Order: sequence, then structure tokens, then C-alpha cells
Amino acid sequence: MQQRSTGRKLVKVMRGSMMLCGTCYESVIEEKLMDDKTYVEDYHALFDIICPGCDDLNLPLVQDMLGSSE
Repeated sequence: MQQRSTGRKLVKVMRGSMMLCGTCYESVIEEKLMDDKTYVEDYHALFDIICPGCDDLNLPLVQDMLGSSE
């Protein structure tokens, strides 16, 4: 049986998809950061609201996106 991450939700950003915990996903919804196709255009705002666990989980993608914007 394959193990799967439970309780994680996906949002799409310009360089791929990010897995978020339920709390961070709800924050994204409350802040109206994603469209109806779960795409988040303002990734800086996304990075400001995600928890350290979600940041660590998505670290390679976060670093790639922040490095490409400078």
C-alpha cells in the first residue's frame, strides 16, 4: 500500500504546485489569493501567510521562485 500525505491541499503557482496544510489553505481562501482553478498569482502574499511547516515542505519551489524574481 502506498503512503500518502493526508490533509494536504494543492495550490498552483507559476513554477509548479505547492502542498499546504489545511490551515494555510483556508488562509489562502480567506485572503482570496487563488482563482477558481486554484492558481495563486501573488506568490509573495502566499509566502507571507504560509506556516513554517508548509514553507519547509515546499522549500525548493519557494527558493526557486524567490531567486528568479530578484
